[in-house]
Amino acid sequence: MTAVEDIGYGAQFDGWYDRIFPKDAHAEATARALAALHPDPGAGTLEFGVGTGRIAVPLSRETGPVTGVDSSAPMLAGLAAEAAAQGAQVTAVHADVRTYAEERTYGLVYCVCSVLGLITDPDDQRATIRRAAALLAPGGRLVVETHNRPAIHALHEGRAHATFFTPYPDPGTGLQTHAVLLDPDLWQCHQIWFEADGTTRVGSEAVRLLTPDDVDAYAGDAGLTPTARWSGWDATPYDARSPLFVAVYERGAGT
Repeated sequence: MTAVEDIGYGAQFDGWYDRIFPKDAHAEATARALAALHPDPGAGTLEFGVGTGRIAVPLSRETGPVTGVDSSAPMLAGLAAEAAAQGAQVTAVHADVRTYAEERTYGLVYCVCSVLGLITDPDDQRATIRRAAALLAPGGRLVVETHNRPAIHALHEGRAHATFFTPYPDPGTGLQTHAVLLDPDLWQCHQIWFEADGTTRVGSEAVRLLTPDDVDAYAGDAGLTPTARWSGWDATPYDARSPLFVAVYERGAGT
C-alpha cells in the first residue's frame, strides 16, 4: 500500500479538535444546508477532509451513507468512535484528497472548514478540486467552504501580526489566536486553547488564503460551473468582509 502523506494537523489537535470545532447546532445547520444542496442523495455523498465527523455524522442522518476521506489517522479514529456511538452510516477512508480516486461517483462532494486552504500549494489545491470534479456524477454538485482572503487581510489592519481571542459558550473556555501573514496568500495561526480548569493546549496551522474567484478558476479548469457563492450556510450573499465563504459548483448533466 502507498503511504498517505499527512501534514500532522490531526496529530497536533488530537484530543481537543472537537473543543475548537464542536459538534453543535452550527454543525447541524451546516449538515442541513448541505442536504438541501444535494441533487440526489441516492447517488451518494463524499466529504474531503472528514476529520472526526462533525459534519458527516449529522449529514448521514439527512442523506444516508457518507464516505469521508482524510489523511489523518488520529482524526479517522475519532470519526470511527463518533460514528459507532451515533450509529451513523459513515465510511472512513485513509487517503490523500489530492489524489483520491475510486470506481464510483457521487451526487455531492463537499470540502468544508477550510480544508482546501490547509493545502498550501496552489497546484495541489487545483489537483484537489480536479479530483473532486472527477468523482462527481453527471448533474452532481461540489461545495467548498474556506477562508476569505480580503476579510483576513482586513482583520490584520495592515499589520503582519494579529492576536485575537474567541470566547466559547462553556464558562472559562476560549481560543487565543496569534496570526501571521507570511505573504499575501499564506496565513499562519498559532492557537492556544484554554480550558476552565486552567489547562491549555497549543497547536499551529497554515492556510493558503483564497477568494471565490480563485476557487471558481480551479473549478472551471475541472469542467465545473459555479452556481452560488455565499458568506455562510444561511445563503447570505457573498461579502468580502466575511471570514469564510461558501461556493457551489455543478457538473453538467450530460458530462
